[in-house]
Amino acid sequence: MTTELDQVFAALADPTRRRILAMLLEDDMAVTDVAEPFAISLAAISKHLGVLTGAGLISQEKRGRVKWCKLEPDALREASVWMQGFGQMDAIDLDAFESFLSKELRT
Repeated sequence: MTTELDQVFAALADPTRRRILAMLLEDDMAVTDVAEPFAISLAAISKHLGVLTGAGLISQEKRGRVKWCKLEPDALREASVWMQGFGQMDAIDLDAFESFLSKELRT
């Protein structure tokens, strides 16, 4: 369990990956569409997506010639349960999480 949590928190530590997660809250996206708003290479985006996939936060699948990314809705559950153990955190509300990410990304 510790390794899995480490991967989730390491993935969430990067602002680019948090922004990608916020984008995927809306809908599944092709890798090229994920990369579009960023001023970094497609290879760099692919590495970020690999980290998110490795942490179980997203899944990727090939549909025809296009690779698609999908948010895994239960991916933060284990991290949420772990944080609740400290008694200072409430369960993660994905709508509130999306709102938080939107506000953070605007600044």
